[in-house]
Amino acid sequence: MNASPNIISHALVAPKPAVAGRPAGAVLPVDPLRDPAWDALVAAHPGGTFFHTAAWARVLAETYGHVPLYFCRRRRDRLDQLLPVMEVRSPFTGCRGVALPFSDSCLPLAPESPDTTELYEEVMQQGRARGWKYFETRGGRHWHGASPSVSFWSHHLDLTVGETALRAGLDDSTRRSLAKAERSGLVVERAVGEQAIRSFYRLHCATRRRHGVPPQPYRFFENISRLVLTAGSGWVFTAKLDARPVAAAVFFQHGRSALFKFGASDAAFQHLRPNNLLLWGAIQHYASAGYAALDFGRTSLGDTGLRRFKLGFGASESSLDYCRYDYAANAFVTCPDRAHGWHNSVFQRLPLPVLRWAGATLYPHLS
Repeated sequence: MNASPNIISHALVAPKPAVAGRPAGAVLPVDPLRDPAWDALVAAHPGGTFFHTAAWARVLAETYGHVPLYFCRRRRDRLDQLLPVMEVRSPFTGCRGVALPFSDSCLPLAPESPDTTELYEEVMQQGRARGWKYFETRGGRHWHGASPSVSFWSHHLDLTVGETALRAGLDDSTRRSLAKAERSGLVVERAVGEQAIRSFYRLHCATRRRHGVPPQPYRFFENISRLVLTAGSGWVFTAKLDARPVAAAVFFQHGRSALFKFGASDAAFQHLRPNNLLLWGAIQHYASAGYAALDFGRTSLGDTGLRRFKLGFGASESSLDYCRYDYAANAFVTCPDRAHGWHNSVFQRLPLPVLRWAGATLYPHLS
């Protein structure tokens, strides 16, 4: 984290739903949490994803206090263009706009008016007025003139081909891992509720320590459980051996698309390949339920093991670019992927209670 020596102080005020004097069809900052029809608008948009919904905005706002500034243009009572932004404020890391924090990808919506120039210009103007250090997008191909600050791999699986074709699309290593997991007696269950999310969180904490990264605070997943999963927008899938959870994953869903968001496992049982069986169980469920696609989330360019794991299921691969405009430099800047570094070895050595405290302390200042 880098503290800014010149943080501009503003009151933490959410945007008003409309601006007097602005012409019809203008780009306006709105708060989706104040609009009961927001999710219906997103659902009606052909490009809408889970990350555009009010439920995800509420998770981020209630967990970390981030302020939603969703820039949109409406035409004929529906969304024409939309770029969701969260304002992140911290006395340590400064103030900035991110589209969106803790979200793998959140592309702007713009089917009728593909020129998004006015959309980004309005965001940039608001950022200057509110004292942002920078503005970051996650999926930057639509931002004219932008250059990537950091890039990742993105993987998607077409579920419309059916289970037979999906199984045929597995590579040999994945097929052998599935066979081993099935012989071991592992079973995959899906559920929602407090018990399911707590079971996942125990594995999550151990996995994050193994990777040398603090876990997200429990209240983050508690809010996900309450606001997303129990509302019918996701599941916790768990691989069990003799009723003992050995791997778990949180999936989100919106429209006909599903998203593999968080995964965790017990290292002592990795030789049984529970992650392979768990993901295959999720693929079977979503394919049979009529979903069209499964998004595997982002992967760091240097994480060859995770990339190989996802490709083993027949997923298609593409580049995912983040773009960051620095207001002080008045230019697009590059930044490193901080998934790997000196901090990993430090966090790996911390006791779990201390690591959980570190996560609860640090994440409100990160994005």
